[in-house]
Amino acid sequence: MIKLKVCGLREPDNIDDVLKLEPDWIGFIFHVRSARYIGSHLDPGYAKMLDGVEKVGVFVNEDQDFMDDAIGRYGLTMVQLHGSESPELCLAMQQCGVKVIKVFSIKDDFDFESLKPYEDYVDYFLFDTKVKGKLGGTGQTFDWTVLESYSSEKPFFLSGGISLGNIEEVLRMGIPQLFGIDVNSKFEDRPGLKNIEKLKHLKEIIDSQL
Repeated sequence: MIKLKVCGLREPDNIDDVLKLEPDWIGFIFHVRSARYIGSHLDPGYAKMLDGVEKVGVFVNEDQDFMDDAIGRYGLTMVQLHGSESPELCLAMQQCGVKVIKVFSIKDDFDFESLKPYEDYVDYFLFDTKVKGKLGGTGQTFDWTVLESYSSEKPFFLSGGISLGNIEEVLRMGIPQLFGIDVNSKFEDRPGLKNIEKLKHLKEIIDSQL
């Protein structure tokens, strides 16, 4: 059963509506250059009180002190590292008591051997689409057949351009390590505001696989 992460949330009323759909994770983006940067939109006290769902903080090449502070203030249970973070930093974040997702971007091919230094220090990998000059949030897919060569035992998330138009293809991939999907721009009315009807339809499709 593939699990669902809804990323790029920041509007409290919208978050409340998303939570009614019972996603497995919700993601808050702490990268200032993102169109979905939480900035002053999300009150830390409100975020910290949310329960019944894993809360993921998305960071790009931030130092440990910055992430430690965000974990405490927003009640994060997981960090998603979207930059060139080292295995040592991944381990340090695990030692802070949160789970770690390490992101790698793919275009036409990928050297899965490059994951080995991270395998002992992360809980999940995430693969998204490599686009020059951008770190995530592209709304584009990559060649998913590349993942047929994935041989690690570590579970992974798939991201990048997942939509109602291709979710059935994702569900048919048949890769045992595919643990969850990470959706964002294809399910929103504007950056940071998710379309509840689209997400509801997505959840119904996923749940139909039971």
